[in-house]
Amino acid sequence: MTSPEGSSGAAKSADESAASGHFRALESLYAAAPVNSLFQSQLEILEAGRARITFIANERYFHAAGATHGTLYFKMLDDAAFYAANSLVSDRFLLTTGFNLHFTKPLRTGKVIAEGKWISGKRRVFIAEAHLMDEEGDEIGRGTGTFMRSHIALSGLDGYRQPE
Repeated sequence: MTSPEGSSGAAKSADESAASGHFRALESLYAAAPVNSLFQSQLEILEAGRARITFIANERYFHAAGATHGTLYFKMLDDAAFYAANSLVSDRFLLTTGFNLHFTKPLRTGKVIAEGKWISGKRRVFIAEAHLMDEEGDEIGRGTGTFMRSHIALSGLDGYRQPE
């Protein structure tokens, strides 16, 4: 997604425009996924290899002891890490092949930010990490995932729309 060293300004601008279009299309893909209608959340691809999801946690996600169930932690951490990795791949949809999750603080309600960051891999397997921060700026969870290129073309997915 980045231009090679020594390329002209026009080529670099075209590469940046293509990357930006890919990022916006991934954001559109996230918004179009049926599962995301269950959450008050929004994805933002910050740059190649970095993604942020902002969401609202409320009582509907609580387990019996009155705190947010781990499924919400997993979903938001996995999505943030996934989109950070998929921001580096403009032709194929990645698949999560493994995810390691650590709960560091219970979450009740409020605004939460999931930040994902690509760590390594650029061919077939990618590794990315993510962390969750609550409104007070405290970490409430973190995780590391592995993601593999699939045979699914991004361009064939209904929600993946490049800006005009």
